Amino acid sequence: MMMGKLVKQTAAVALATTFLFGSTGHVSAKQSDDLGYDKSYGLSHLTRFDMSKISDQQEDERFQVPEFDESTIENLPSAVGKNKDGNDIDLDVWDSWPLQNADGTVANYKGYTIVFALAGDPKVSNDTFIYLFYQKKGETSIDSWKNAGKVFKADDHLNANDPILKNQAEEWSGSATLTSDGNVRLFYTDRHPMDESNKLYGKQTLTTAQINLSQPDADTLKVDGIEDLKSIFDGDGKYYQTVDQFVAGDKSADNHTLRDPHYVEDNGHKYLVFEANTGTEVGYQGDDQLNNRAYYGGNLNFFQKERKALLNSSKKNLASFANGALGIIELNDDYTLKKVMKPLLTSNTVTDEIERANVFKKNGKWYLFTDSRGAKMTVDGIGDKDVYMLGFVSNALTGTYHPLNGSGLVLHMDLDQSDVTWTYSHFAIPQTKGNKVVITSYMTNRGTFDDHHATFAPSFLVNLQGSRTSVVPDRTLDQGQLTVED
Repeated sequence: MMMGKLVKQTAAVALATTFLFGSTGHVSAKQSDDLGYDKSYGLSHLTRFDMSKISDQQEDERFQVPEFDESTIENLPSAVGKNKDGNDIDLDVWDSWPLQNADGTVANYKGYTIVFALAGDPKVSNDTFIYLFYQKKGETSIDSWKNAGKVFKADDHLNANDPILKNQAEEWSGSATLTSDGNVRLFYTDRHPMDESNKLYGKQTLTTAQINLSQPDADTLKVDGIEDLKSIFDGDGKYYQTVDQFVAGDKSADNHTLRDPHYVEDNGHKYLVFEANTGTEVGYQGDDQLNNRAYYGGNLNFFQKERKALLNSSKKNLASFANGALGIIELNDDYTLKKVMKPLLTSNTVTDEIERANVFKKNGKWYLFTDSRGAKMTVDGIGDKDVYMLGFVSNALTGTYHPLNGSGLVLHMDLDQSDVTWTYSHFAIPQTKGNKVVITSYMTNRGTFDDHHATFAPSFLVNLQGSRTSVVPDRTLDQGQLTVED
């Protein structure tokens, strides 16, 4: 009796094996299509299942960027610079970030609040450099911001004796920290030009410098030069795509990113979290990733339906190149590279671009935020005009990260870019007390109007409650305001 049972079980196993793998023992093409494979690489993912929930959530007032009254919006009065002819011009001002303490709260620098911001000539698309703005601690009005000018002199990058910096064309976003010895340490993105004739392909490199400041009088801060300007990281190929890998592929379809270094400390260790794309050892781009169930999330039925729809959609090619990542590296005490670590989160098949990495610890949880645009996404229900801040929560800096609000949606905005009150580059700033964070951004798409320039947008508040967030209603703040008394 036991022998007969064993024969039946063996036959059943053989039949199941033939059904799944075919008589040769290999996965058949049909079964591979139906089942795919499941490989997470030990990483957290922004999945297609997460994103599929957003279209039903994004009109909820808890996630809506507040509406702003166009008539109240001012250009930043102190945003005045020089054009190529040396004449005064009003600048566009877009991505900005405050000087922060190691825990992410706004630093007090000798009685001042400091903001670094990208700014440039509205009529010159590649005029992108970092300026320093400051105001007296406690002031919040847009009129109280003063301009200390460009952080770097025109030849600072040439005098740094750094082979990567010698080709710098623009300065892109980053972060800044007030060190334990009272110095201002800036992190930013060194961006090369797109100049294929000279084998330059827009390479992006995480870069740092100490910014020296002086006080000529009681009401003025002055940039007094820089020290220790140096490159930190430009990709390793294994965890993070390099520009050489980008060049070797289809440059017309791919979108290479390695930027927005955000400084954070944990248990005495120094880190940079940043935007990147995955490398070859953590799930690289390509058609094969469209078969990976880990990137879809949900159950098998969702995977099968979603994959079939994606393979037949106009966004299939975009999805095959989509391998955005929020990366992390550890730094030595002198801010050189100590250790390359696996990404905190990836967005394979969803989008190639998850910008402005931002992470901090609040009430025992680690919160990770990123900005993204619908035009770069590959999920149904997401429109090209949609702008998002996405967020994730974890018990540890290095993960595992889970999507806030069940989908990752924190903020949504869908105005046309020609609207004066269009905003982007949303940035969450933890406060010293309470559960609220201040959200800053810039308003008005750069170069769109002659009279309205890109400027600090009115700030507003978001409440953090564990794995849930919500916009605080009726609490619009001043343009560029960084802190509130809770």
